[in-house]
Amino acid sequence: MDGTPAAVGAALADVARVGPYFSLDVDPGVAGHPLWRPFTLLCGRALPDQIAAVRTRLGTSESRVAASLLFQGVAGRLWSPVLAAAAGHGTVPDLDPEGVHWRAASPGPVLLATPAARGLPADAAAVHRVVIDRHLRPLAAAVRALTPVAEGLLWGNAASALAGALTVLSTARPASSGPGRRLVEELLALAPLRGTGAYGPGGFRRRSCCLYYRVPGGGLCGDCALPHRP
Repeated sequence: MDGTPAAVGAALADVARVGPYFSLDVDPGVAGHPLWRPFTLLCGRALPDQIAAVRTRLGTSESRVAASLLFQGVAGRLWSPVLAAAAGHGTVPDLDPEGVHWRAASPGPVLLATPAARGLPADAAAVHRVVIDRHLRPLAAAVRALTPVAEGLLWGNAASALAGALTVLSTARPASSGPGRRLVEELLALAPLRGTGAYGPGGFRRRSCCLYYRVPGGGLCGDCALPHRP
């Protein structure tokens, strides 16, 4: 494995072609750009405004609904390129929250960038540490400090975003499907994703709900734990 920033940047540039959620900008200029800010700010003073922006965009009066969907979107932005790089290139970008930058995007979740990330061995432990421990745990804690969102719901969102990333990756890059599925299953067996959902005959089914059905015009997602009406 070549874990140099150049090799990791090339891997990320490649997986960005899978789809929008797989894009992780590697332009070194983002560090000094006024629209790009460290991820740590998203887990701090910038979070209330971002939740409010999502609430307005979705047309909901419920902050917890906006917070839930913001968290799920950010989780998807993190899981997708990391999973694709691990499954297709054998490397996990070593994302440091101080080095990961974000910027607001409309419509859709925030955009992410990581100039000069080095690579780690492509195993579930590295993916877990990079995505969950360094980014999603602080973001989940910040969300729950602001809104009455259940912790299990947020980790269900993370699991759903991970399974969704695998579905898109497997369709676009069939050669990455096997390695990607093994990583996902290993991650789902680890806390805090353990027990949030499982694969069955119909694909992944989570054991919680992201609250999208409470958005005006929304409904139930395909993997939702709530019963689907025919």
